[in-house]
Amino acid sequence: MSVPLWLFLLVVGWLGVKLFRPPLWLVAVLLLGGYLLADTFLAPAIESGAETGTSVVNDPPK
Repeated sequence: MSVPLWLFLLVVGWLGVKLFRPPLWLVAVLLLGGYLLADTFLAPAIESGAETGTSVVNDPPK
């Protein structure tokens, strides 16, 4: 089964807010901070870590 990433993130985000009930300001700060961090010098490191994590999850060593 193939699920689009945006749908998966939407469901995980909705469940996180529903189950853990974080303050709305914290959700806004995390979303805005992530958006702003994506345009800094740290973006390549974040992308590399995300790709490595994805490859570990999708193709575990045998």
